[in-house]
Amino acid sequence: MRQTLTNYPARCTLAYFHHPPFASTGASSPEVRPFWNVLYDHDADVILSGRAHYYERFARQRPDGTRDLSMGIREFVVGTGGAPPIDSMTSPRAANSVVDSEKSPGTTAYGVLKLRLSAGSYAWKFLLVAGETFTDSGTGQCH
Repeated sequence: MRQTLTNYPARCTLAYFHHPPFASTGASSPEVRPFWNVLYDHDADVILSGRAHYYERFARQRPDGTRDLSMGIREFVVGTGGAPPIDSMTSPRAANSVVDSEKSPGTTAYGVLKLRLSAGSYAWKFLLVAGETFTDSGTGQCH
């Protein structure tokens, strides 16, 4: 991965993992954080993950989980395809967690994340299944 990122630098980089590096549930998987280190060193912008059965968006952060609004990576946890949550959200939520889809302990809003990737920016919108009310959308600039 390091070699590929070095040989093919991009204006906007997105990576995805099955296990989320950061999550406000027991689904957080620190063993994937070495990949986050490499991505951070190569100015990646977005990481998607899905194993946790809910939606959560994080502010830009460093590999150690500290906020970095200028060069950090934004993570989306999107496991909202219909399976019930594996774990309930922790209280307080993980550092830098901005929003999540948990309606009440053990229940979540279901839907998909729509991403629009451009040369220098990206936009997201959480699309719900019928009958749900949670929403999240926004834009971000690439490094």
